[in-house]
Amino acid sequence: MIGLVTATAAGRTSASALEASWGDARSYPVADLAIAWGECDALVCFLAIGATVRLIAPLLADKQTDPGVVCVDEAARFAVAVVGGHHGANGLAERVAETLGAAAVITTATDSAGIPGLDTLGWPYEGEVAAVSRALLDGDPVTLWNGGRTWPLPAIAADDVAERPEAGPTILITDRTDLPRPLPSVLLRPPSLTIGVGASRGVRAEEVLELIRSTLADANLSAACIRELATVEAKAAEAGLLAAAEALDVPLTLHGAAVLAAIDVPNPSEVVRAAVDTPSVAEAAALAGGGDLLVAKRKSTMATVAVARREPRGRLAIVGIGPGDRELLTPRARAELRRSSVVVGLDQYVSQVADLLRLGTRVLATGLGSEQERAESAVEFARSGHAVALIGSGDAGIYAMASPALEAADDSFDVIGTPGVTAMLAAAALLGAPLGHDHAAISLSDLHTPWEIIERRVTAAAQGDFVVAFYNPRSRGREWQLGKCLAILASHRPADTPVGVVSDASRPGQRVALSTLADVDPQTVGMTSLVIVGAASSRVVAGRFVTPRGYTWRQ
Repeated sequence: MIGLVTATAAGRTSASALEASWGDARSYPVADLAIAWGECDALVCFLAIGATVRLIAPLLADKQTDPGVVCVDEAARFAVAVVGGHHGANGLAERVAETLGAAAVITTATDSAGIPGLDTLGWPYEGEVAAVSRALLDGDPVTLWNGGRTWPLPAIAADDVAERPEAGPTILITDRTDLPRPLPSVLLRPPSLTIGVGASRGVRAEEVLELIRSTLADANLSAACIRELATVEAKAAEAGLLAAAEALDVPLTLHGAAVLAAIDVPNPSEVVRAAVDTPSVAEAAALAGGGDLLVAKRKSTMATVAVARREPRGRLAIVGIGPGDRELLTPRARAELRRSSVVVGLDQYVSQVADLLRLGTRVLATGLGSEQERAESAVEFARSGHAVALIGSGDAGIYAMASPALEAADDSFDVIGTPGVTAMLAAAALLGAPLGHDHAAISLSDLHTPWEIIERRVTAAAQGDFVVAFYNPRSRGREWQLGKCLAILASHRPADTPVGVVSDASRPGQRVALSTLADVDPQTVGMTSLVIVGAASSRVVAGRFVTPRGYTWRQ
């Protein structure tokens, strides 16, 4: 719950706007701020920062548990993250600003400098976060040690080292608890360990948890790195296992007996096979998701556990950056660009978003005609465990990079699709509402599609009376194809059918022209143009291109 603390009529008006827009907010008068502090996860105070600081000072206890605090000025021009920036206040300030039309003010040093906060990566951490973060901010040498494994983290401006670093600011990504630590250093605990669990009926959660803790401690492994408990489906309703998973705040993953029986383990048991149709539960369940067995099965009175280390899975975000205007770059696309440590794309597209990338981001930019190379590079980096953003203009799934990348991909890494505003939508918004009814998008580029197939598709769209959006309509090497397509459409619909030509939509030099099938001049169209031809029902209303939503056909 987010508390909205107010003292004035203007503050109450702004708070009411948030309460109406959000489902997780509640208003409090300033006199009840202490009550809100205890009841809410975060506070938005419609007060001066100085007043807010004085009011919350006696309540501050620990930044890990204190609610984040955002201040909004009387005129609702600014939303300032005051307390708990890395614990939700920075994001809350941006959310408040978006809802109220204000400007978010973020003063956290790492965020301001484009460096990910080491305490914001979503992993447990230990050590001297402030000191190592300061070294990153100051540009001092910082080493990153990951034990030879690459985890899909955002770019961190640190130098990888193959061997164990001896001194100086260091970031260690490890599930080990017995490594010597240089000072200052931060330990990041990745979700690397799967605990396979077998149990007798009626096992108590306390016994399971104690066996897990002692097993990990003896193996010098951190319990903070447990990603899941895993067992056989026959134990799905075992209360002790469910409670143990809940206590550890990890999922209980279930595997069929036949799946576990097919996994080679060092310590199979015919007794176990007779009970649950597989010779191994703990060891096989630990290995079912892949990886290496670190600890063979260990037993208590009613439980058995084994530990496997999973290899990191890379992350490929396929990101559409829109047609060019920064305002048409979606918040999700921005977040994915900052979430990635490797960015792959056409050089001119990379330059459009270069200022959004974090320090240390590896950029692979190539020129026109290298689509397959870019797709394969992105896939290889994701397969190697990196967090990769493969960018394309508009929507990356429409005549862009998603298709070649996914054709080359396998299931060894995660894929995240990030939609973007495509050129057809940007052009349509400038023209009016040409896509109000059924429509088709057709590329006139014959680099990947033979002209005979393109012509057949245009004819089918003409016969079906679809509105048609032509991508890649004309270039120096393709001068006659657009005219041919317009003639095909003209043979199936009236001469006064609207035709819109938008060049460089949302970019400098943008041009918008509205004509008809009888009058449109293909010579005005270039490679950066998008052409939309109406259906028989399309018309111009008050200078705008409109295709009615209804089914009334013009005779």
